[in-house]
Amino acid sequence: MSKFSNKTIRIRPTAPVKTGRGRVRTHEGAVGYVPELESELFLMAATYMATEPTFYETAEAREDRFVDLVHRVTESNPEFVARLAPYLRKELKIRSASIMLAAEYVAAGGESGRAVVNSVLQRGDEPAEMIGYWHSRYGRSMKMAVKRGVADGAIRLYNERSALRYDGLGRGIRMADVIELTHPKPRDATQSELFKWLLDKRHHNDAVADPKVLPVLAASAAQANIPADERRAMLRADGTDTLAKAGTSWERLAGWLPGGMDAEAWESVIPTMGVMALIRNLRNFDEQGISRRSVNTVLAKITDPDEVAKARLFPYQVWAAYSNAPSDAWKHALGTTLDLTTQNIPALDRTLVVIDTSGSMQAPVAARSTMRRVEVAAVMAAVTTSRSAQADTAGRGRSSDTVIFGHTNKAVRFRKEASTLSRVTQVAGMLGEVGHATYGHTAIRDHFDPRKHDRVVMFTDDQMADANAVDISHVPVIYTVDLAGYRPRSTPAGQRGRYTLAGFSDATFRLMETLEASRNADWPF
Repeated sequence: MSKFSNKTIRIRPTAPVKTGRGRVRTHEGAVGYVPELESELFLMAATYMATEPTFYETAEAREDRFVDLVHRVTESNPEFVARLAPYLRKELKIRSASIMLAAEYVAAGGESGRAVVNSVLQRGDEPAEMIGYWHSRYGRSMKMAVKRGVADGAIRLYNERSALRYDGLGRGIRMADVIELTHPKPRDATQSELFKWLLDKRHHNDAVADPKVLPVLAASAAQANIPADERRAMLRADGTDTLAKAGTSWERLAGWLPGGMDAEAWESVIPTMGVMALIRNLRNFDEQGISRRSVNTVLAKITDPDEVAKARLFPYQVWAAYSNAPSDAWKHALGTTLDLTTQNIPALDRTLVVIDTSGSMQAPVAARSTMRRVEVAAVMAAVTTSRSAQADTAGRGRSSDTVIFGHTNKAVRFRKEASTLSRVTQVAGMLGEVGHATYGHTAIRDHFDPRKHDRVVMFTDDQMADANAVDISHVPVIYTVDLAGYRPRSTPAGQRGRYTLAGFSDATFRLMETLEASRNADWPF
């Protein structure tokens, strides 16, 4: 576990996210700062949910700003965009925005567009997503860099299991369409047969898989041909083995079984499910009454460090599962899951952690999500303070303090031994107690104590009503963790102890560790 020095910070290194000399108004009307082009693109990309409106921007305005930024930065600094694209997809795990960024990079004339397009395609449905995005903005005539990048992605990603999972009849652009539009060269004889199977399935619906060449597809076809009234008997006889051979996910099993998923069906597929799928289905497991043995299997997997690491969960996704978990057994295990997702987040000694609970932070992260930005902020803040308390085993008073703010502000008093989940629960229960305005700098002024604190870390969408109206110059270091990516900044950023970070994962804190080591930080990619 990494841990910050508890000594007062004296050196003021520089960080990559910077504001310029321009002044604008925040969305709340206070004097704000204009980020440099690369900084604005990075902050927006790290928090961007494509096609989703936010509190202060419509979906259309947000998309237009994003596209414009990609084109402007590609013109002035194409290497930056080329490096940002794979980081966005692989490290920050943002799918749609990374596809948009790569496509617009090519549209803007960026060099090595083929490699950039290929770098953001990490799942079997994403070559089709890239084509779909390009068609929606630029028509059916694709630039060669897009064609070749998509073809490279198809060669790398198309296999039997991805074909079963991502080539459903309801998709507007099928894998066969990708093959016909981009002409990928199969990497071997097996993939050549797969491409032929996909084309036959698309155009003639008579695809036949040779079990010697495409055994998973052949097993899946055999499974599909089992009469409906015999399927549950087959499941009881040798279900787990048959499902594994046929590459059957729980989603496909639910559609294949007459009457859907019961306890027996869930128990047959639980051993093959990943951590994300498991934590999203805890309520289904309880409602169907799975066996104690299967419950233990789920508990073991969602608390296994290797399995959790492989799932690459965001901490707030675990909180979402916890919020919807129907029983205490699941909730207790999810506390361990959450701790496992946060191993790379540092313990923040002597830190004032400030959480924005304003009205704009009550908006959901995405339209189909029940998770609000303020809950993401609460999770990230609780993780940092919890790890600080754990690290302060000697009781030397080095742990962190937490404040929430809206129209007013209030200190959050945690039990020292409180778990991360109990801290999040406590903060979530206080939302609304301080109103929903945006007086964050007032909260910093009211609660920062140089005898107790070396820094402030504020989780916010950074649209303060009191920016530049309150004197916080006595605070040596302020990290603003931006969760929305709006253009106006409430504080200057980049040097002199004022730094802006962005995103929802532990990658957000890597720059912080560099800066705390008194080294000038570069972009994290």
